[in-house]
Amino acid sequence: MNKYVAELFGTAMLVLVGCGSVVLGGYGQSFPLGILPVALAFGLTVMAMAYGIGAISGCHINPAVTLGLWAAGRMPTSDVPGYIVAQLVGGIIGAGILYIIAMGKLAGYDIATAGLGQNGWGEGYLGGYGTSSAVLAEFIGTLVFLVAILGVTQNKGGHPAMAGLAIGLTLVLVHLPFVNVTGLGVNPARSLGPAVFVGGKAISQLWLFLVVPSIAGLCAGFFFRMAVRREE
Repeated sequence: MNKYVAELFGTAMLVLVGCGSVVLGGYGQSFPLGILPVALAFGLTVMAMAYGIGAISGCHINPAVTLGLWAAGRMPTSDVPGYIVAQLVGGIIGAGILYIIAMGKLAGYDIATAGLGQNGWGEGYLGGYGTSSAVLAEFIGTLVFLVAILGVTQNKGGHPAMAGLAIGLTLVLVHLPFVNVTGLGVNPARSLGPAVFVGGKAISQLWLFLVVPSIAGLCAGFFFRMAVRREE
């Protein structure tokens, strides 16, 4: 049970701090200059959680990562449902805490217009990109992220001691080109949490942020599994 609690906690902190940099820090209103602080908020949170709860659960805090590790043959099937449920619940809890803090603003906070750091695409959302661009951005961003995770944590040729730093910086990296397209989800739990509270368009577009990163994670995992088999 400890590993599921760790995944819930880590995912909640990722959503709270990462989306909090947009909502509470105000960096979302200062794009493109605000992209770097937002990217650092997400990346540094992943790094902190990797060193904090990595020894307990491996610090997936992302269903796409769990699916990727499973596809690579690095975790038992029996653990997958528990991990994913814990992550999704953690994402909602993190967004809920952020919502409570935001609503405490003395001048008032209109979540319908200001949002909660939710992901999306299309006219009126950040750069105003279409669906095909959103799919590609989420797929490539997740794929790069998973390749870094699977590579740095592999037994042969990996660098486990540096994993937290490498993974966190990779998340910062993929934010830089893609955040203006979709807000960069690359994590179904991160996308689910804010969407639950914002509703409307955030919910109707949620399918992309649940499906595409999950497929990208599986692709990366199967690729690493095949690569290991070829070496053997």
